[in-house]
Amino acid sequence: MTNPTRLKIDFVSDVVCPWCAIGLKSLEQALQRLDGEVVAELHFQPFELNPQMVPEGENVAEHLAHKYGSTPEQMTKNQEGIRQRGASLGFVFDMDKRSRIYNTFDAHRLLHWAELEGKQPALKLALLEAYFTKGENVSSHEVLARVAGEVGLDTAEARKVLAQNRYADEVRQQEQFFQSQGIRAVPSVIINGKYLVQGGQPPEVFEQTLRQVAAEG
Repeated sequence: MTNPTRLKIDFVSDVVCPWCAIGLKSLEQALQRLDGEVVAELHFQPFELNPQMVPEGENVAEHLAHKYGSTPEQMTKNQEGIRQRGASLGFVFDMDKRSRIYNTFDAHRLLHWAELEGKQPALKLALLEAYFTKGENVSSHEVLARVAGEVGLDTAEARKVLAQNRYADEVRQQEQFFQSQGIRAVPSVIINGKYLVQGGQPPEVFEQTLRQVAAEG
């Protein structure tokens, strides 16, 4: 039996991006299908959909209407489509609980720390669930520290990371790097630094791309 192919995957995304949750669950399913053939080294990279967002956040409906010109009817249709896609992948979107959208810079700082602690994938999924399933404020240091503790990170240390503004420079540098690479929308999934899959693609698309890259490797 041949050894599995090792792949480096940079998952550029935000924790208030519904298609990022869909893309992540699709990628996870694709990797499960390739178990034994591919070993993924997964890194979650920061991208802020709304870097200028005010600390208290904005009403989701007002924000989407202002940013995209979406009508209430379009929003309802889009949200139902997202809910159904999530359900098919085992992710629960409770749109009734998601009334506000928040600044996510501190969440990205915490995710950077979580990678150093070996808990980044668990924290990423937990933050997506905190926002989309439970409707929590993912800019709140109290919420962020609690969620960190729930995935096995040190809650007290998480509070220190947040309070002391740790990893701000590192997150800014990573954001700027991926923007310089032409990343303007998320999720953007970069495999081995050169193959790009964008958007909340179905598992089959990720599986096909991963197979192709592994075959070349």
